[in-house]
Amino acid sequence: MNEGESIVSGRVATDGQRLDKALAEASGLSRERVKALLGLGRVLLGGKVAHQASAKLPEGVTFEIHVPEAAPSEAQAQDIPLTIVFEDEHLIVIDKPAGLVVHPAAGNLDGTLVNALLHHCKGQLSGIGGVVRPGIVHRIDKETSGLLVVAKTDKAHEGLAKQFADHSIERAYLAIVSGLPVPASGTVRSQIGRSDHDRKKMAVLHEHNKRGKHAVTHYKVLRPLAGASLVECRLETGRTHQVRVHMSSIGHPLLGDPVYGRSSSRFRPILGQLRFARQALHAAVLGFIHPVTGAALRFESTLPADMAGLLVELET
Repeated sequence: MNEGESIVSGRVATDGQRLDKALAEASGLSRERVKALLGLGRVLLGGKVAHQASAKLPEGVTFEIHVPEAAPSEAQAQDIPLTIVFEDEHLIVIDKPAGLVVHPAAGNLDGTLVNALLHHCKGQLSGIGGVVRPGIVHRIDKETSGLLVVAKTDKAHEGLAKQFADHSIERAYLAIVSGLPVPASGTVRSQIGRSDHDRKKMAVLHEHNKRGKHAVTHYKVLRPLAGASLVECRLETGRTHQVRVHMSSIGHPLLGDPVYGRSSSRFRPILGQLRFARQALHAAVLGFIHPVTGAALRFESTLPADMAGLLVELET
Protein backbone atom coordinates (compact mmCIF):
# COMPACT_ATOMS: atom_id res chain seq x y z
CA MET A 1 0.00 0.00 0.00
CA ASN A 2 1.36 3.41 -0.94
CA GLU A 3 1.76 6.12 1.68
CA GLY A 4 -1.45 8.03 2.25
CA GLU A 5 -3.75 5.59 0.49
CA SER A 6 -6.46 3.47 2.07
CA ILE A 7 -7.89 0.08 1.10
CA VAL A 8 -11.58 -0.75 0.88
CA SER A 9 -12.10 -4.52 0.76
CA GLY A 10 -14.86 -7.07 0.92
CA ARG A 11 -16.73 -9.75 -0.98
CA VAL A 12 -19.29 -9.28 -3.76
CA ALA A 13 -22.59 -10.96 -2.90
CA THR A 14 -24.47 -10.52 -6.19
CA ASP A 15 -23.96 -12.90 -9.09
CA GLY A 16 -23.76 -11.56 -12.66
CA GLN A 17 -23.82 -7.83 -11.81
CA ARG A 18 -21.67 -5.24 -13.59
CA LEU A 19 -18.32 -4.73 -11.87
CA ASP A 20 -18.65 -0.97 -11.36
CA LYS A 21 -22.21 -1.22 -10.00
CA ALA A 22 -21.43 -4.13 -7.66
CA LEU A 23 -18.29 -2.50 -6.27
CA ALA A 24 -20.06 0.82 -5.74
CA GLU A 25 -22.80 -0.87 -3.71
CA ALA A 26 -20.35 -3.02 -1.72
CA SER A 27 -17.77 -0.29 -1.01
CA GLY A 28 -19.83 2.85 -0.47
CA LEU A 29 -17.90 4.67 -3.19
CA SER A 30 -19.74 6.37 -6.02
CA ARG A 31 -19.98 4.48 -9.30
CA GLU A 32 -18.02 7.26 -11.04
CA ARG A 33 -15.28 6.98 -8.43
CA VAL A 34 -15.07 3.20 -8.91
CA LYS A 35 -14.78 3.64 -12.70
CA ALA A 36 -11.94 6.12 -12.26
CA LEU A 37 -10.06 3.79 -9.90
CA LEU A 38 -10.56 0.88 -12.32
CA GLY A 39 -8.96 3.01 -15.03
CA LEU A 40 -6.00 3.66 -12.76
CA GLY A 41 -5.50 -0.06 -12.07
CA ARG A 42 -6.33 0.34 -8.36
CA VAL A 43 -8.95 -2.42 -8.16
CA LEU A 44 -8.09 -6.06 -7.43
CA LEU A 45 -10.50 -8.97 -7.92
CA GLY A 46 -9.31 -12.18 -6.33
CA GLY A 47 -5.85 -10.63 -6.14
CA LYS A 48 -5.71 -9.67 -9.84
CA VAL A 49 -5.93 -6.17 -11.29
CA ALA A 50 -9.31 -5.42 -12.90
CA HIS A 51 -10.01 -2.71 -15.47
CA GLN A 52 -13.30 -3.41 -17.25
CA ALA A 53 -16.24 -1.66 -15.59
CA SER A 54 -18.81 -3.65 -17.57
CA ALA A 55 -17.41 -7.08 -16.66
CA LYS A 56 -19.94 -9.48 -15.09
CA LEU A 57 -18.98 -10.69 -11.65
CA PRO A 58 -19.18 -14.21 -10.26
CA GLU A 59 -20.76 -14.48 -6.83
CA GLY A 60 -18.44 -14.45 -3.83
CA VAL A 61 -15.37 -12.90 -5.46
CA THR A 62 -13.21 -10.83 -3.11
CA PHE A 63 -12.14 -7.30 -3.98
CA GLU A 64 -9.65 -4.67 -2.88
CA ILE A 65 -9.93 -1.02 -3.91
CA HIS A 66 -6.80 1.04 -3.30
CA VAL A 67 -7.99 4.60 -2.77
CA PRO A 68 -5.24 7.21 -3.12
CA GLU A 69 -4.92 10.05 -0.65
CA ALA A 70 -7.43 12.72 -1.57
CA ALA A 71 -6.23 15.69 -3.55
CA PRO A 72 -6.99 19.06 -1.99
CA SER A 73 -10.72 19.62 -2.14
CA GLU A 74 -11.99 21.75 -4.98
CA ALA A 75 -14.61 23.10 -2.59
CA GLN A 76 -13.71 26.08 -0.44
CA ALA A 77 -14.18 26.18 3.31
CA GLN A 78 -17.05 28.51 4.25
CA ASP A 79 -18.22 29.63 7.68
CA ILE A 80 -21.79 28.31 7.44
CA PRO A 81 -23.59 27.60 10.74
CA LEU A 82 -24.14 23.91 11.51
CA THR A 83 -26.37 22.15 14.03
CA ILE A 84 -24.05 19.46 15.41
CA VAL A 85 -25.74 16.56 17.21
CA PHE A 86 -22.61 14.48 17.87
CA GLU A 87 -18.93 14.73 17.06
CA ASP A 88 -15.70 12.91 17.87
CA GLU A 89 -12.40 12.46 16.06
CA HIS A 90 -13.92 9.89 13.68
CA LEU A 91 -17.31 11.23 12.59
CA ILE A 92 -19.84 14.01 12.94
CA VAL A 93 -23.66 13.90 12.93
CA ILE A 94 -25.42 16.98 11.54
CA ASP A 95 -29.07 18.06 11.74
CA LYS A 96 -29.36 19.55 8.25
CA PRO A 97 -31.84 22.34 7.57
CA ALA A 98 -34.06 22.25 4.49
CA GLY A 99 -32.53 24.19 1.61
CA LEU A 100 -28.91 23.17 2.28
CA VAL A 101 -27.31 21.14 -0.54
CA VAL A 102 -25.06 18.32 0.71
CA HIS A 103 -22.17 18.55 -1.77
CA PRO A 104 -21.13 20.87 -4.61
CA ALA A 105 -22.53 20.16 -8.06
CA ALA A 106 -23.57 22.09 -11.15
CA GLY A 107 -25.74 24.98 -10.02
CA ASN A 108 -24.55 24.71 -6.40
CA LEU A 109 -20.79 25.20 -6.41
CA ASP A 110 -20.63 26.66 -2.92
CA GLY A 111 -22.80 27.25 0.12
CA THR A 112 -23.13 23.48 0.64
CA LEU A 113 -22.76 21.20 3.63
CA VAL A 114 -19.32 20.17 2.35
CA ASN A 115 -18.20 23.82 2.32
CA ALA A 116 -19.43 24.18 5.91
CA LEU A 117 -17.73 20.95 7.03
CA LEU A 118 -14.41 21.94 5.46
CA HIS A 119 -14.49 25.06 7.62
CA HIS A 120 -15.68 23.35 10.79
CA CYS A 121 -13.40 20.31 10.51
CA LYS A 122 -10.43 22.30 9.20
CA GLY A 123 -10.15 19.95 6.22
CA GLN A 124 -10.08 16.78 8.35
CA LEU A 125 -12.62 14.73 6.38
CA SER A 126 -12.41 11.28 4.82
CA GLY A 127 -10.91 11.32 1.33
CA ILE A 128 -12.70 8.17 0.14
CA GLY A 129 -15.54 10.21 -1.34
CA GLY A 130 -13.14 12.06 -3.65
CA VAL A 131 -12.35 15.76 -3.89
CA VAL A 132 -15.95 16.88 -4.50
CA ARG A 133 -17.55 14.87 -1.67
CA PRO A 134 -15.03 14.56 1.18
CA GLY A 135 -16.52 12.68 4.12
CA ILE A 136 -19.92 12.16 2.54
CA VAL A 137 -21.17 8.60 3.18
CA HIS A 138 -24.84 9.23 2.32
CA ARG A 139 -26.96 12.24 1.55
CA ILE A 140 -30.46 13.61 1.82
CA ASP A 141 -32.18 15.88 -0.68
CA LYS A 142 -31.65 19.64 -0.59
CA GLU A 143 -35.22 20.32 0.54
CA THR A 144 -35.32 17.45 3.06
CA SER A 145 -34.30 18.30 6.61
CA GLY A 146 -32.80 16.08 9.27
CA LEU A 147 -29.99 13.83 10.40
CA LEU A 148 -26.87 13.01 8.39
CA VAL A 149 -23.61 11.32 9.42
CA VAL A 150 -20.28 12.37 7.88
CA ALA A 151 -16.95 10.53 8.14
CA LYS A 152 -13.88 12.40 9.31
CA THR A 153 -11.50 9.47 8.74
CA ASP A 154 -11.22 6.83 6.04
CA LYS A 155 -11.67 4.05 8.62
CA ALA A 156 -14.95 5.58 9.74
CA HIS A 157 -16.03 6.08 6.13
CA GLU A 158 -15.39 2.44 5.24
CA GLY A 159 -17.17 1.15 8.34
CA LEU A 160 -20.22 3.36 7.83
CA ALA A 161 -20.38 2.53 4.12
CA LYS A 162 -20.51 -1.19 4.95
CA GLN A 163 -23.42 -0.61 7.33
CA PHE A 164 -25.30 1.34 4.67
CA ALA A 165 -24.54 -1.41 2.14
CA ASP A 166 -25.87 -4.21 4.38
CA HIS A 167 -28.91 -2.10 5.40
CA SER A 168 -28.13 -2.26 9.13
CA ILE A 169 -28.43 1.52 9.59
CA GLU A 170 -31.64 2.61 11.37
CA ARG A 171 -33.32 5.41 9.41
CA ALA A 172 -36.78 6.79 10.03
CA TYR A 173 -38.37 9.74 8.25
CA LEU A 174 -41.43 11.79 9.16
CA ALA A 175 -43.57 12.78 6.19
CA ILE A 176 -46.83 14.68 5.80
CA VAL A 177 -48.70 13.02 2.95
CA SER A 178 -51.91 13.68 1.10
CA GLY A 179 -54.86 11.52 2.19
CA LEU A 180 -55.00 8.65 4.66
CA PRO A 181 -53.09 5.49 3.68
CA VAL A 182 -55.10 2.27 3.95
CA PRO A 183 -54.02 0.06 5.57
CA ALA A 184 -52.59 2.37 8.22
CA SER A 185 -49.28 0.50 8.14
CA GLY A 186 -47.59 -1.52 5.46
CA THR A 187 -44.54 -2.12 3.30
CA VAL A 188 -43.78 -0.85 -0.18
CA ARG A 189 -41.37 -3.02 -2.20
CA SER A 190 -40.33 -2.11 -5.71
CA GLN A 191 -37.53 -1.46 -8.14
CA ILE A 192 -36.55 2.23 -8.29
CA GLY A 193 -34.60 3.75 -11.15
CA ARG A 194 -34.49 6.66 -13.58
CA SER A 195 -37.83 7.42 -15.20
CA ASP A 196 -38.14 6.52 -18.87
CA HIS A 197 -40.01 9.78 -19.44
CA ASP A 198 -37.91 12.22 -17.40
CA ARG A 199 -34.27 11.42 -16.59
CA LYS A 200 -34.30 13.94 -13.73
CA LYS A 201 -36.95 11.89 -11.92
CA MET A 202 -36.87 8.51 -10.24
CA ALA A 203 -39.73 6.05 -10.74
CA VAL A 204 -41.04 2.64 -9.76
CA LEU A 205 -39.87 0.31 -12.53
CA HIS A 206 -41.00 -3.10 -13.72
CA GLU A 207 -39.90 -5.89 -11.40
CA HIS A 208 -37.41 -7.33 -13.91
CA ASN A 209 -36.01 -4.00 -15.16
CA LYS A 210 -32.24 -4.29 -14.73
CA ARG A 211 -31.89 -0.51 -14.40
CA GLY A 212 -33.84 -0.53 -11.15
CA LYS A 213 -32.57 -1.05 -7.62
CA HIS A 214 -34.53 -3.01 -5.02
CA ALA A 215 -36.14 -0.62 -2.54
CA VAL A 216 -38.12 -1.31 0.64
CA THR A 217 -40.02 1.23 2.76
CA HIS A 218 -42.08 0.40 5.86
CA TYR A 219 -44.69 3.07 6.61
CA LYS A 220 -47.01 3.73 9.56
CA VAL A 221 -49.64 6.43 10.01
CA LEU A 222 -48.86 8.33 13.21
CA ARG A 223 -51.62 10.92 13.06
CA PRO A 224 -54.58 11.45 10.71
CA LEU A 225 -55.00 15.11 9.72
CA ALA A 226 -57.49 17.17 7.73
CA GLY A 227 -57.18 15.50 4.33
CA ALA A 228 -53.64 14.41 5.10
CA SER A 229 -51.58 12.23 7.45
CA LEU A 230 -48.36 12.34 9.44
CA VAL A 231 -46.54 9.15 8.46
CA GLU A 232 -43.37 7.49 9.70
CA CYS A 233 -41.31 5.82 6.96
CA ARG A 234 -38.56 3.39 7.93
CA LEU A 235 -36.03 2.49 5.26
CA GLU A 236 -34.48 -0.89 4.63
CA THR A 237 -32.72 0.49 1.57
CA GLY A 238 -31.59 4.00 0.71
CA ARG A 239 -32.43 4.75 -2.90
CA THR A 240 -32.57 8.21 -4.40
CA HIS A 241 -35.90 9.90 -3.51
CA GLN A 242 -37.11 6.58 -2.05
CA VAL A 243 -39.73 7.87 0.40
CA ARG A 244 -41.05 10.42 -2.10
CA VAL A 245 -41.34 7.85 -4.90
CA HIS A 246 -42.84 5.09 -2.76
CA MET A 247 -45.50 7.22 -1.06
CA SER A 248 -46.50 8.72 -4.40
CA SER A 249 -46.68 5.23 -5.92
CA ILE A 250 -49.38 4.20 -3.42
CA GLY A 251 -51.39 7.37 -4.03
CA HIS A 252 -50.21 9.47 -1.08
CA PRO A 253 -47.57 11.97 -2.29
CA LEU A 254 -45.81 14.26 0.13
CA LEU A 255 -47.33 17.70 0.57
CA GLY A 256 -45.25 20.37 -1.13
CA ASP A 257 -43.43 17.88 -3.38
CA PRO A 258 -43.18 19.54 -6.82
CA VAL A 259 -41.82 16.43 -8.56
CA TYR A 260 -43.70 13.32 -7.42
CA GLY A 261 -47.26 14.55 -7.14
CA ARG A 262 -48.34 18.12 -6.79
CA SER A 263 -50.63 18.68 -3.83
CA SER A 264 -54.32 18.88 -4.59
CA SER A 265 -55.85 22.35 -4.80
CA ARG A 266 -57.24 22.09 -1.26
CA PHE A 267 -53.72 22.37 0.21
CA ARG A 268 -52.49 25.27 -1.93
CA PRO A 269 -53.93 28.04 0.29
CA ILE A 270 -52.36 26.52 3.42
CA LEU A 271 -48.97 25.93 1.77
CA GLY A 272 -49.02 29.42 0.29
CA GLN A 273 -50.02 31.07 3.56
CA LEU A 274 -47.19 29.29 5.40
CA ARG A 275 -44.76 29.84 2.50
CA PHE A 276 -44.14 26.11 2.65
CA ALA A 277 -42.28 25.38 -0.59
CA ARG A 278 -40.61 22.01 -0.10
CA GLN A 279 -41.52 18.36 0.30
CA ALA A 280 -42.76 17.73 3.84
CA LEU A 281 -40.02 15.26 4.74
CA HIS A 282 -37.70 15.11 7.75
CA ALA A 283 -34.97 12.55 8.59
CA ALA A 284 -35.96 12.10 12.23
CA VAL A 285 -34.03 9.02 13.43
CA LEU A 286 -30.51 7.82 12.63
CA GLY A 287 -28.94 4.84 14.39
CA PHE A 288 -25.73 2.92 13.68
CA ILE A 289 -22.76 1.17 15.26
CA HIS A 290 -19.78 3.48 15.67
CA PRO A 291 -17.35 2.11 13.05
CA VAL A 292 -14.31 2.58 15.30
CA THR A 293 -15.44 2.28 18.93
CA GLY A 294 -18.24 -0.25 18.37
CA ALA A 295 -20.68 1.81 20.47
CA ALA A 296 -24.36 1.75 19.49
CA LEU A 297 -25.40 5.31 18.59
CA ARG A 298 -28.94 6.54 18.01
CA PHE A 299 -30.07 10.11 17.39
CA GLU A 300 -33.48 11.73 17.10
CA SER A 301 -34.43 15.09 15.62
CA THR A 302 -37.72 16.86 16.28
CA LEU A 303 -39.79 18.30 13.45
CA PRO A 304 -38.45 21.64 12.22
CA ALA A 305 -40.60 24.74 12.67
CA ASP A 306 -42.02 24.76 9.13
CA MET A 307 -43.32 21.18 9.30
CA ALA A 308 -44.56 21.66 12.86
CA GLY A 309 -46.48 24.72 11.70
CA LEU A 310 -47.99 22.78 8.82
CA LEU A 311 -49.15 20.10 11.26
CA VAL A 312 -50.89 22.72 13.41
CA GLU A 313 -52.72 24.14 10.39
CA LEU A 314 -53.85 20.70 9.27
CA GLU A 315 -55.14 19.80 12.74
CA THR A 316 -57.50 22.80 12.98
